[in-house]
Formats: sequence, C-alpha cells, structure tokens
Amino acid sequence: MRIPVAFSLLFCFFSLGRSLVERSQFPEDFLFGTSTSSYQVEGSLQGSKGLSNWDVFSSIPGKISDGSNADVADDHYTHFQEDIELMHSLGVNSYRFSLSWSRILPQGRFGGINPEGIAFYNDLIDALLRKGIQPFVTLHHFETPQELEERYGSWLSSEIIEDFAYFAEVCFTAFGDRVNYWTTFNEPNTFLKFGYLNGRWVPGRCSPPYGHCEAGDSDTEPYIAGHNLILSHAAATNIYRKKFQVAQGGTIGIVISPNWYEPLRTTPEDISAVQRLLASDVGWFLDPIIHGDYPVEMREILGSSDFLNGDILATVSGTRDGLLIGPRTAMPSFFVVPYGIEKIIMYVKDRYNNIPMYITENGYSQNDIGTKDELVNDIERVQYLQNYLPFVNKAMRSGADVRGYFVWSFLDNFEWVMGYTKRFGIFYVDYKTMERTPKLSAQWYRGFLTGKKIVSLGEADVQNLAS
Repeated sequence: MRIPVAFSLLFCFFSLGRSLVERSQFPEDFLFGTSTSSYQVEGSLQGSKGLSNWDVFSSIPGKISDGSNADVADDHYTHFQEDIELMHSLGVNSYRFSLSWSRILPQGRFGGINPEGIAFYNDLIDALLRKGIQPFVTLHHFETPQELEERYGSWLSSEIIEDFAYFAEVCFTAFGDRVNYWTTFNEPNTFLKFGYLNGRWVPGRCSPPYGHCEAGDSDTEPYIAGHNLILSHAAATNIYRKKFQVAQGGTIGIVISPNWYEPLRTTPEDISAVQRLLASDVGWFLDPIIHGDYPVEMREILGSSDFLNGDILATVSGTRDGLLIGPRTAMPSFFVVPYGIEKIIMYVKDRYNNIPMYITENGYSQNDIGTKDELVNDIERVQYLQNYLPFVNKAMRSGADVRGYFVWSFLDNFEWVMGYTKRFGIFYVDYKTMERTPKLSAQWYRGFLTGKKIVSLGEADVQNLAS
C-alpha cells in the first residue's frame, strides 16, 4: 500500500518570470481547494472544547507577539455555513481542515468523547458534501489536549502513541464514512523544531545555544518527540488500514513542510549541506515511514543507536552575493521563488518512487498594515499564485504524481506566535465584526477555477478583477 504524502509549501522558493496555466491543464479529478486549521479559525471558547496546549501557551505574557489569543479567532465554529458558501462560490472541489483533538477528546483517552465536538464536525462535513466539496482532513495540526502535556509530557513520552491511536480511531469511526482523504500530522518538522529545539512554540522547551527556556534539551528532545510522533502515525495508519479502509475506501498520509535549498557555492561542502537540510525537512519523517529507517544524511551527523541528537550543521541564507533570492514576503524567512515548488516535488518524486502527493498549503503573507481596501487589493498574492501553479503543472508533466493543490489560507486567521499581525487569507476577515470580504486573490482563484482567462496584471486588469 502506497502512502500519500501531502506538502505544506508555505516557505521560501525562487522566482522566474511569469507564465500562465489554466485549470484545463490539470486532470479533471485534481483536487483544488483552500486550507485552514482548527485552532487558527474555529475559536477555542465555543462548543465545550477542552483546554489545549496552545490555549495555555498563548495565555503566557510575551509568547504571542501582539498579545492576542485564539479564543474567538475567525469564529468558524459559528460561521462555517457561511464559509462553505464562500468556498462554493470559488468553485473549489475540496477543503483541507483539521480536527481539534481537544474539542473531540477534552482529556484525551482519560475522559469522555465530547458530543458537541462530534456534532460540529459532522455538520461541517455534511455541509461540505452537499456543495460537492470533498473534506480533506488532518488529525493533528499542532494542537494537543493540555491534559496529556500535564500527565506525561505529551510527545516526549511513548504514552502519546496510545492516546493518538485512540483519537484517530474515534475520528475514523465518527467521520470516515464521508471522508476519503486523511492525514495524520501537519508539518511535524515545523512544530518539533519550534517547540523542542528553539522553544518559540508550545511547549516552549529548549536549551542553549538554541534558546533559553525554563526546561528542555535541544540536542535530544526534538528527536525523541519526533520518534514518538512517527510511531503514532504508524499506529493510526495501521488502525485505519486494518479496520476502516476497505469499508470506507479512503487514503491516509502525512503532511510535511519542505523548503527547497540550493548550495551557495558548487563545493562538496555546500552540496552536502543541502542534502542534509533536505533530509532534515523531508527524510526525517518520510524515510522511516516509507523506507523503515532514518535518513543516512542525518545519521552521519546526528546518529546514535537509540535516537538522533545534535545539529544538522548547515547555515541557511535568503541572500546570494548580497542580493535577495526573491521578493520578501511579510514572513521574514519566506521569499517568492516559484521554481522551488517544482524542485521539491521532483526531489520527493525521485527519493520516494513517485509517491502520490498533495500540495496542502501554498500561500503568501501580508503584514496587517494599511486599510482594508489596501489589504483586499492583494495583487502580490495574485501574482504569487499565478506564478507558482505553472511550476506545479510542470512537475506533473515531468511525471510527478501530484493530485491536489490547496491555497493557504481560506481566511485571514490566528497565525500562531504572530497572532493577528500577518494575513495569509484570500478572504479578508474583520476580527471585530467577523465579516468576510473576498480579496483580489479570491476573485483570481475563482476565475482560474471557472475558466476566466487573465492574461496580465497591469492596472487595468486589476480594476477588471475587482469589478
């Protein structure tokens, strides 16, 4: 059985000139959609949701840059019917979202199932299907019940495997008759590095020189937690295949967050550093899941017989010869470099025997600066999407088995430790009134999906789109 791999490709890639692609150049059954995650959009106060790790972390002064939290977020919990109408208006055929573990199991396996949580996701899934939109569901998008953190340290304990397997089975049982696309984890390489290496994210664990946290060991804990996560993925996948897949007919995979890297110089040292970085982003999780062992590129630097430890020994820069590798976005380390998406797709194709792939997140960030009209007129995001999609298509024409593409994100939302200071949405959200307004990018995406041809993006074309 082949494991589908989903990519979260928010990060920095390198830009060429503009080229255009049309919906008709992709297969008819190709999934085109938008993405969100439960914690970033739903609102934590609604529906008898249990306390999560992010609820606790965001309440600590200084952890979130603007002092905000996700108590309300986009109030998607209340507005999901309206939001599905907006998705339908775009012409998407799929919606990628996550289930809140603490909404469904407020105390993990140590408490009961929350019927309000089950009812909410049943209503969401049913409403999507009525509009012809396929649910593409992630079980864990950074959010874990706080109960598990307090009882045994969550991902630092092998006990988490039993908890995650139980959570997965509850979800397969409740929703699997209508869900054909499952992923276990979103971007484990991201939350393990930020949570256990430099401590900037929950649970805020690290040690010098990576950071100065109250507790943690940056040399070992990211890899211990990662090992438990890989075993949790295996446990959930095994349950799905043995007990649900034949009857329900779905697929299951995992989402990773790869950057594309290129050597600064064509020296053996720089080329080797690139291979280690790619292995750290991609191979750390896909090699053990697909090949049964950690990547040799990591073992050579970090290896021990029990777990990986240490540092990947590589430095990353967004400049070459004093010049930026591409236009900078509102995220300091994210650059607009479209051909990188083709490069990373082909890297995975070659390393993993052309495993099925879905691009689950690809998007452009804005600073929350300026008027609503200025933020809605997001021509840079339109250019971004218009430039990236042709390289996805080019990889497919080169034989890569890519089966879906999701714009990150559907709505402006709570952007983790950056709070509401960044906007990734193709729909603008007024956080006071909860009003949603389509940005120029939403109109472009609708045009792309429905066959409206846009040949350029001069001022006249921008006015055209906005009318």
